Amino acid sequence: MTDFGFGAMIEKLKKDPKMIVFTEGCDPRILEASSRLLASSFLKPVLVGNPEEIYKSAEEAGFNIRGAKIIDPDNYEDIDDMVAAFVELRKSKGVTPEQARELLRKSNYFGTMLVKMGYADALLGGATYSTADTVRPALQLIKTKPGNKIVSSCFILVRPGATGSNEVLAMGDCAINIKPTEDELVEIAEETIKCAQLFGIDPKVAFLSYSTDGSGKGEDVDKMRNAARKTKQRNPNIPIDGEMQFDAAVSSRVAQKKFPTSEVAGQANTFIFPDINAGNIGYKIAQRLGRFDAYGPILLGLNSPINDLSRGCNAIEVYSMAIITAALS
Repeated sequence: MTDFGFGAMIEKLKKDPKMIVFTEGCDPRILEASSRLLASSFLKPVLVGNPEEIYKSAEEAGFNIRGAKIIDPDNYEDIDDMVAAFVELRKSKGVTPEQARELLRKSNYFGTMLVKMGYADALLGGATYSTADTVRPALQLIKTKPGNKIVSSCFILVRPGATGSNEVLAMGDCAINIKPTEDELVEIAEETIKCAQLFGIDPKVAFLSYSTDGSGKGEDVDKMRNAARKTKQRNPNIPIDGEMQFDAAVSSRVAQKKFPTSEVAGQANTFIFPDINAGNIGYKIAQRLGRFDAYGPILLGLNSPINDLSRGCNAIEVYSMAIITAALS
């Protein structure tokens, strides 16, 4: 695991230990990460699933999960209270107790309610199911923070730098909002800035486009330029600029030619993409060809820390994301 502030996160958690829900308690990657967490004292895993199946999976994989809290949705002693709370949260949609009870048999809904009811501090899921299956219960039950209208996401990308220190970048939104509006991009940018700062990044924010400073025309160009302007007006102390192409954002040589008046061009480290296509492709190019470690998607804008795993994740990534998620609480 690359160290880019994990030490500070762990120290924070040591002072205030947390409990994190893993919704896929039988998955070997979850079990390996849980075993590693249990060897420490700063973050306690809560595994959702059938205890016999979880212990059998752990034994077969050779992981010691002694001390983990295991909760089975089918045999949960406080299920009636949880059903009542669920019905109250979803009363505007007319959800009945029977429907709530059926939904709560699913680990993603059950785990989210454990966080909502204060039985755990954070949740990490998605090792075997889609981002939508993590986000949907979070939106319905945890809901967005006051002042936020959407949930968005950020990836933190890290690789060793030439001077021995790590190069750390933030990219949003690469996983949630398919085609965000101008105002949604402002919210995405502000949440991405906050996330970047948590990881020690001094944000220099580039709103990306196929155009640099008016070199191209079109609605998508206007959207990025206007979103950059609005975000800058709301955050005057943060270097923010756009629209700009990626080469102008990161290359000082190109920036001098294409956007010499920009305080961000050539040195950007926080990138706002115009839509999910560009964002998802962009971070994966950086990960696979640029050899960055990618952490995320880190979900932003929720009342409690709920995060999603890639289905291609490994145990080290689960461990890292567990620390990140709990540190956000």
